[in-house]
Amino acid sequence: MVNAKINGMEISVPHGTTIMEACKLAGVHIPTLCFLKDINEIGACRVCVVELVNKKRLITACNNVLEEGMEILTNSKKVLDSRKTTVEFILSQHDFKCATCVRSQNCELQNIANNLGILDLPFQQNIIQKKWNQEFPLIRDASKCIKCMRCVQVCDKIQDLKVWDVSNTGSRTDVDVSLNRKIEEADCSLCGQCITHCPVGALRERDDTQKAWDFFHDEDIVTVVQIAPAVRSAWAESLGLSREDGSVEKMVSAIRALGADYVFDTVYSADLTIMEEANEFIQRYTSGELTRYPMFTSCCPGWIRFIKSQYPELVGQLSSAKSPQQMFGAMTKTYFAQKMGIDANKIRCISIMPCLAKKQESNMEFYYEEFAGKDVDLVLTTRELVRMIKRSYINVQMLPSSYFDTLFQDTTGAGVIFGATGGVMEAALRSAHYFLTKENPEPDFFKNVRGLDAWKEAEVQIAGIDLKVAVVSGLANVRKLIEAIKRNEVHYDFVEVMTCPGGCVNGGGQPIHEDKDFVQPRLEHLYFLDKNMPIRFSHENQDVLKAYDEFLQEPCSHTAHQVLHTDHEAWEMPLAPKRSTQKII
Repeated sequence: MVNAKINGMEISVPHGTTIMEACKLAGVHIPTLCFLKDINEIGACRVCVVELVNKKRLITACNNVLEEGMEILTNSKKVLDSRKTTVEFILSQHDFKCATCVRSQNCELQNIANNLGILDLPFQQNIIQKKWNQEFPLIRDASKCIKCMRCVQVCDKIQDLKVWDVSNTGSRTDVDVSLNRKIEEADCSLCGQCITHCPVGALRERDDTQKAWDFFHDEDIVTVVQIAPAVRSAWAESLGLSREDGSVEKMVSAIRALGADYVFDTVYSADLTIMEEANEFIQRYTSGELTRYPMFTSCCPGWIRFIKSQYPELVGQLSSAKSPQQMFGAMTKTYFAQKMGIDANKIRCISIMPCLAKKQESNMEFYYEEFAGKDVDLVLTTRELVRMIKRSYINVQMLPSSYFDTLFQDTTGAGVIFGATGGVMEAALRSAHYFLTKENPEPDFFKNVRGLDAWKEAEVQIAGIDLKVAVVSGLANVRKLIEAIKRNEVHYDFVEVMTCPGGCVNGGGQPIHEDKDFVQPRLEHLYFLDKNMPIRFSHENQDVLKAYDEFLQEPCSHTAHQVLHTDHEAWEMPLAPKRSTQKII
């Protein structure tokens, strides 16, 4: 243990503890704009400086270790003056039109500037302006970038894609797409983790709320809204609501109040996905297709973009099943349209998703008999939904609870946990067990694939068949897993992949919080819902079974393939650039 003083208070902490961590343990807050534990500990912003008694220079708290006998001052005049000047310098290169910024009132720079009492700027502003493709789902505003390097480090260390890089030095330092590429030329997975880790509004999703308003207000259009499982775990956070007040039934009412004609749960098509994917896995396993490489899940569009750019030779190992979002859109334009007597060309399917990659995924074309068009017409992130609710001044607490519309109303716990890492695998195994044995397992029998571990594996036996499965989230971990498979160090039959660490609950379109871990509570919420659902198996979803009986025939049938499956080779993705630091397998 190391003994020291912080603001005159004696403290004892384990050896190797940084000054920032020690202050946190002592209940002393140190502001920072660049620090991310184990990811970005470079002291770039200089906002976290503290004074070491009897030393002339201030030191950064984030990357200096507390040593025996140190006396640290976190709020001396020298510290406060230094922080204020540093933030003023940062503001001199930052376009602080806060009233028109998507991160206003949820901006770390804004909070720190307010706390430091900065009411005027003593320095001349010098703001960088750069052109950006405003049609791309990920938007970067160079005029707001504070060069904290978070996006660079997150993309490098968490996702191992190195989309962002730094150029120049000193006041000319700039962050941009690496290798002098345009963003649409980069092998970006569109995970959005750079957005959720950005302290300001330099990175955001493309705002599609006006398109949604146009759809809602057009009397000739039938708007059908679907809500992803992970959205229910987070949407209420930015509205200051408890989980009870921010129930999914309240969310349905809020979306109806915005003008939606029909509101459905994507959990329905998650169950549909399991029916297709689990049966596809059984077919491919029993035919001997998976002796060398496993079948990979195909629910996550960020992961699809990753494998197409990094390991195009393995694209054939993906399940051909569409994601739940796309399946729902396809069913809306076919089965739903037929049952309701609506012209499919008048339907606009709007998705509420925790994800940026879903915006790009919705561009895929859909062809089925006489209908040709998009499965999904518009994708809004959880944050965009909240902005629309706020714009309408809807008092969610005062709204009555309402339920999803019929036809796609039945849902299961298996579909709900799709939003959690391991959830797709667990749901698939529950149904695979039934398809092979005609008996349901205990609903929680496969719970060993749950949790936030980056790479989980399990061996399960179903009907005398030994299966080895894996669950992985975070693309850097995905790369490690694939490289291990290619080196024959591990072998799996079935692998679930999620781009975002922890799964969709931690998606790039979810609410952003400063220095708070909301991933575990979001996961727990989904598993709580699963445990309390009356039906916990996808193959028991009565509305799904009815759709097969009336329209799809059976899982993996010709019609099911036409509507619910896709060709992953039908579109192009920029390939990974050659990098000297990248391992060659």
